[in-house]
Amino acid sequence: MEIQRNNPRIKYLRKLSRKHFRQKEKKFIIEGIRFVEELLYSNWVTEALFYSPKLLDNNRGKKLLQRAEEQNIQCWQVQDKIFREIADTGNPQGVLALVNMPRYRLEDALPGDKPAMVVLVDGVQDPGNLGTIIRTADAAAATGVILLKGTVDLYNPKTLRSTMGSLFHLPVVAAESRRETLNILHDKGLKLIVGQPYGGVKVNEINLKGNVGLVIGNEANGPSEETISMADEKVTIPMPGRAESLNAAVACAIMLYEAVRQRC
Repeated sequence: MEIQRNNPRIKYLRKLSRKHFRQKEKKFIIEGIRFVEELLYSNWVTEALFYSPKLLDNNRGKKLLQRAEEQNIQCWQVQDKIFREIADTGNPQGVLALVNMPRYRLEDALPGDKPAMVVLVDGVQDPGNLGTIIRTADAAAATGVILLKGTVDLYNPKTLRSTMGSLFHLPVVAAESRRETLNILHDKGLKLIVGQPYGGVKVNEINLKGNVGLVIGNEANGPSEETISMADEKVTIPMPGRAESLNAAVACAIMLYEAVRQRC
């Protein structure tokens, strides 16, 4: 069924571009064929699909729409011009989905059947960095990602795109209280490993085989003082070159893959 510009559903999608409205409604939008494919093969709740005639120009788009209909997801056709107005990307692929936010708890990142490897994001501000951290955590088989207060919005469109669908593969938990969260993790037996540019033990000299929480701090200032004060270990990535520091997502990847190396 085709809907027009003044349809309440179109107005609703436009409102979801604002963070406070997303948080109020507990819904968000994803866009693009690959991203929506990942969604439809996950156990997340898809409320509706919106597509333009462009989606039907290729078999992949047709199959995506067919799968959505098989799952009894409402599918609404939108004129190309209107779709470009509601899309966030400059060259939209003709499909977006309205998705319910999951209700993950801290415990979801702490499986009981294997050692936990959790990434804690403490004040990272760049959406691309956060999305890349989540994608890397997924690739390294981390058991979850915890967003401490002050971290950029998970449902920022740029963050979502940067996850490349990994958002649907592991729990990402937004923590309200930093201290309470870190205390719970300590009580659960996690060793808190805080990365810092200088002065820590070399990351490859720390035992990362057990229950660990790897902390990645703000791009400019690093982790908060409160987080540092609760660290079990402070680690540094050796930098024999002349660069002053590493990108937050790159530093996270190095720490994660040192843990992977030790665990394999």
